[in-house]
Amino acid sequence: MNKDLALKISIILLIILVLSFISVIILYPDIKLKGSDITINYQEKYKEPGAYTTRFKRKIKITNNINYEKLGTYQVVYTYKLGFIKKSKKRNVTIVDKEKPTITLDGKQEIDICPNKTYEEDGYKAIDNYDNDITDKVKIDTKDDLITYTVSDSSGNQTSIERKINKIDKDNPKITLKGGSVTLYVNNKYNEPGYTASDGCDGDITKKVKVTNNINNKKAGTYYITYEVSDTSDNKVTVKRKVVIKNKVVSNPTPNNTVTKPSNNSGKKGVIYLTFDDGPSNYTSEILQILKKYNIKATFFVTGNGSDSMIKKEYDEGHTIGLHTYTHDYAKVYSSIDNYFADLQKVSDLVYKITNTKSHFIRFPGGSSNTVSKKYTAKIMTYLTKEVVNRGYKYYDWNVSSGDANSGCTTSSIYANVVNNLSKSRSNMVLMHDTKKATKDTLEKIIKYALNNGYQFLPITDSTPMVTHRIFN
Repeated sequence: MNKDLALKISIILLIILVLSFISVIILYPDIKLKGSDITINYQEKYKEPGAYTTRFKRKIKITNNINYEKLGTYQVVYTYKLGFIKKSKKRNVTIVDKEKPTITLDGKQEIDICPNKTYEEDGYKAIDNYDNDITDKVKIDTKDDLITYTVSDSSGNQTSIERKINKIDKDNPKITLKGGSVTLYVNNKYNEPGYTASDGCDGDITKKVKVTNNINNKKAGTYYITYEVSDTSDNKVTVKRKVVIKNKVVSNPTPNNTVTKPSNNSGKKGVIYLTFDDGPSNYTSEILQILKKYNIKATFFVTGNGSDSMIKKEYDEGHTIGLHTYTHDYAKVYSSIDNYFADLQKVSDLVYKITNTKSHFIRFPGGSSNTVSKKYTAKIMTYLTKEVVNRGYKYYDWNVSSGDANSGCTTSSIYANVVNNLSKSRSNMVLMHDTKKATKDTLEKIIKYALNNGYQFLPITDSTPMVTHRIFN
């Protein structure tokens, strides 16, 4: 083969190759995207619209670099190969945040405060779906009675919330009287037990209280002391204290012994007053069952250490509720006159809350003859025994002690202490404690003895004369 022929063949082959390459390129399938670039919201999942090839169906490989946790623009790449030729197209996917952050206010959105007070911020919190906690970006604008809280997230989404502040005082002040009603005898001087006045906005306004009365201590009757006070917003409150003035009753002097011996309130001798101190306790319910069995009414000198529902049960079943102490803490009760009356008021308020009835029967811790009070305040019993009467109370000691508070007491000793000291020539004020199991266990036996021997049982009432001890402090 000569050189000219070989050259011609080479040229022909080159032309064929070029034409083949051009035809392949012209006929090579293209990639078509369904839809265009896509924008999605943060935390929304990308949904692939799809793609296809022209002319010849080819399998397309789809890849992307989308990070759903971060805002930005990402690419979805569509690729296929045909022989040594690779074809690809891209779609942009942009993740944006269009959601507004939220602001949550602590406290109420509309708040009433005292006119003389400045609102102290209750607190707030701002949360964004992308930026998370953005509380530190909150801007606060205060204008008159409106507080506006505004915050923007990193994408410029903004939200606002308002809190309204009303400077207003609608509440009446409060007057608290020390002690309750007061009982005096004709020509006795009235001594004010005391009072306090407070207001939610103005604080202590005791000095503003106006006190008036119509007392005529030369004439027996019922009088009232009026206490009135207004706060700076002209809210006014008025309370009254009843003062009863009685004619003096001349009676035989009390002998200088430990216990007086009054007559019973039925006009007959041989009455037994069962009185229970320190309760209620876990044994009170069974004691009530025994009393109910024999249709006997007793008197319970209660404290604040037991069940409110049990005090209510005592009252509902017709027993008399007396006041012992709230705390039964000698060191506290006898540390001062004010502390005694504060404790007495607390147990009085408790009984009133439970029974809706005010009790004016009391028994001193340890009795009026106690000497332990000397340890805390000298002569306190001398003062208290007079002052409680001045304030309308009646106090009761006892002339029969069951001894159930003594260590080592038994049902036999309690029974003997009671029945051996009963007398039909007087009223029998029996001291017991419904906190003692031995008392509960021997009560029915004592009742049977008394009934079999002609005694009758009564609760303390307004007509029951006081049984009092000699004062030793």
